[in-house]
Amino acid sequence: MKKQFKYVSYLWDDAKAASMAGDEVALLIYRSNLLGTDLRLTNYGGGNTSCKTMERDPLSGDHTEVMWVKGSGGDIGTLTRGGLAGLYVDRLRSLEKSYQGRAHEDEMVGLFNHCLYDLNSKAPSIDTPLHAFLPFKHVDHLHPDAAIAIAAAADGKSITEELFGGSIGWVEWQRPGFDLGLQLRDCLENNPGIRGIMLGSHGLFTWGDTAYDCYLNTLEVVERCAELVESRAGKKGPAFGGEKIAALEPEARRKQAAALAPYLRGYCSSQQQMIGHFTDDPRVLEFINSNDLDRLAPMGTSCPDHFLRTKISPLVLPLAPDADLSDAVALSAKLVPAFEGYRRSYAAYYNAAKHKDSPSMRDPNPVILLYPGVGMFSFAKDKQTARVAAEFYINAINVMRGAEAISAYTALPRQEAFDIEYWLLEEAKLQRMPKPKPLSGKIAMVTGSGGGIGKAIARKFLEEGACLLLNDINGIRLVDATKELTATFGKDVVTGVVLDVTDEKSAAAAFEAAALQFGGIDIIVNNAGISISKSITDHSLEEWDRLYDILVKGQFIVSKAGTVILRKQAMGGDILNIVSKNAVVAGPNNAGYGSAKAAQAHMTRLLAAELGGDRIRVNAVNPDAVIADSNIWAGGWAEGRAKAYGVTVEELPAYYAKRTLLNEIILPEDIAAACFALVGGLLRKSTGNFINVDGGVAMGFYR
Repeated sequence: MKKQFKYVSYLWDDAKAASMAGDEVALLIYRSNLLGTDLRLTNYGGGNTSCKTMERDPLSGDHTEVMWVKGSGGDIGTLTRGGLAGLYVDRLRSLEKSYQGRAHEDEMVGLFNHCLYDLNSKAPSIDTPLHAFLPFKHVDHLHPDAAIAIAAAADGKSITEELFGGSIGWVEWQRPGFDLGLQLRDCLENNPGIRGIMLGSHGLFTWGDTAYDCYLNTLEVVERCAELVESRAGKKGPAFGGEKIAALEPEARRKQAAALAPYLRGYCSSQQQMIGHFTDDPRVLEFINSNDLDRLAPMGTSCPDHFLRTKISPLVLPLAPDADLSDAVALSAKLVPAFEGYRRSYAAYYNAAKHKDSPSMRDPNPVILLYPGVGMFSFAKDKQTARVAAEFYINAINVMRGAEAISAYTALPRQEAFDIEYWLLEEAKLQRMPKPKPLSGKIAMVTGSGGGIGKAIARKFLEEGACLLLNDINGIRLVDATKELTATFGKDVVTGVVLDVTDEKSAAAAFEAAALQFGGIDIIVNNAGISISKSITDHSLEEWDRLYDILVKGQFIVSKAGTVILRKQAMGGDILNIVSKNAVVAGPNNAGYGSAKAAQAHMTRLLAAELGGDRIRVNAVNPDAVIADSNIWAGGWAEGRAKAYGVTVEELPAYYAKRTLLNEIILPEDIAAACFALVGGLLRKSTGNFINVDGGVAMGFYR
C-alpha cells in the first residue's frame, strides 16, 4: 500500500524494487535516485547515501563487509554504480588507530584509498567515515530544508528532543571528517534505539536494515520536521516579518530583469567571465520583498552545502523595483559602489579568517544578487553552476523561513564558513577540475540556426563550451534543432527562440531571452538568409526587397540590438557575419543576392571601425556552395544556379567542387570551423577580417 505524505514525495515502486531483489547496490542506487529527485530533501550534488554488503575478498577468499557510498563530487539524483566508492568496512574503522585528532583530519582522506575494495571506485569523499561508523546496512545523509530549519534554529537541540521524543540524536556543528564519524558512533552508543541523528546547522542522518526501510525512515523523519515547521508558520506573524515592498507584475519583472542582467554580468565578470541565471520564484519574492531581508541576508547560510555554492552572503541591489535602467550613467553610480563595497567586505572576511596555509583569495564578486520587487540573479562559471546556486539559495530561504517560524535562525560562524570555503581539500578538488574549453563562459546567438550552416555553427560552439540561443523563423525547424542539441549537450546550455530578423521587436525579444536565460550575450552570428537566383529581367522588386530585408536589414537590426547588450556588459564581444563568395565575385543571374551580400560585407567593415573602441570584434566568413541541409537551396536557387552554369541540379555538388582549387565539397561543418577560429580566442586581436571557406575560388580572393 502506498504511503501518504504531504511534504515529501513517496516514489517507491514495489514492482521495480522487486526486480532488484538480492542486489543491495542496485537498491541503493534506486533509493538514491528517488531521494535526489525531490529538492525538498536535497539539492544537486548534496548529501550522500550508502549500503553495506558481504563480498568475497579477492585475496583471502573470505567473506568481508564492504560499504558502497556515493563518491566525491557525485549527485544522488543521477547516481550510477560508477559514481560509488566501494571500501572495506573493517579497514575504514581500523583507521581510528592512526587518527591523531582534528588537527590531522585532512591526512585521513589519503588513507581512504588504502581501504578500497573496488579498485575502479570513484574517489571516496570526506563523508566516507560518517557512514562507516554507523553499523546499519543502509544509511542516508541528506540536507532537507525542514530538517535544517530545526538544525539551524537557535534552540534546535531542544526542539529535536521534544519533536521526536528522544528517537533522533543530536551532534553539534562540526566540519565533516573522521572525527565527526566518531561523534556519530558515540551518539548512537549513548542513545541506543534512535532512528536518526540531526547535525547542528548541517543536515540529517537516517538509516534502516533494508533499502526500503531506510527510504521510509528518511521520509517519515523529514515529514515530521516539515509538519512542525508548517504548524508554526504564521504563529509569530507573517513570514520574514511581512511584506515591505510589492513585487512588480510578472511581465514587468522579467522586462526589468532582462534589462539589468547584462550590467550585473559585466560587474560579476571582473575576474572571470560568468554565466547568469534569473528566477522570480514565489519563495524568492517572499524573502526579498520582506521586512527581515536586511537582517537575514547578511547572516549567510547555515548548511555547508548551501554555503559552498552561494558564498558568504548575497548582494542586495540598491535599486527600486521600477528603477529607470535606461540611464547607464545613473545606474553605474548606484551599482559600482555596491559591488565595490561587496568586494571590500569579502576581502575583509578573507583576511580576518585566513590561516597561514590558506589558498589565495578567490573571486570576491557575489554569486547571489537579490533585487527586491523583481527576483534573484546568480552568476557562476557555467550555467549549471549558476542554476544550482540559485536552487541552493532557495533551499537556504526555506531554512531561514522555517527556523524563524519555530525559533530564530542562526548561520554558520564566519570562521567556520571560511574553513569550509577555503578547506585545502576543497582547493585540491578545484585544482583537479578539467581545463575550461575555449568558449566556456561565452553566450552565443546564431540566427537561422534551425538547420544547415546555422545549426552546424551552434553545434560547434556548444562542443567548445558555449551556451547557445538558437533561433529561426521556422518554428518547426527550431523545435527540432533545439531538441536535437539539448539531447546532446543538456537543457542548461541550449534554448530556442523564434526570431524574425527583419522585425526590431522580435530581435529585442530574442536578446531579452538571452539575458534572462544566460545573463547576456558574447557572440552574435548573423547567419539567417535566403537566396534568389534570377536574371535582372525576371527578378521582381518584391524579391529584391525580400533579399535586402533579410540579409542587409536583418543583419543591421540584430547587430544593433546586440550591440546594446554588449555595451552594457562592457566586456567586448564578437559579431560574426556569414556573407558569401558572391560578395566579391560577379556572376550571371545574381544581381539581387550578390549585391545584398556585398552590402553585408561592407557593413562588416563599417561596424568593425565603429565598435573597435568597445572591444567588439566584427568579422565575416565567406562560404560558397554549401549544399547540405540548407534553406538556401529552397525556392528555386538550385535550379537557378544549375541553369546559369549549364548543368543539372544533381550535378551541382560535383560542379562546385571541380571549380575550386582544392577540388572540395564545402560542408556546414567547414563554415562552423571557420567561425570558431574567429571567436575561439586565438584571433582576439583581429577585426574587420574575412575568411573564405570556398575550397579556393581565385576570383574570390581578397586583394
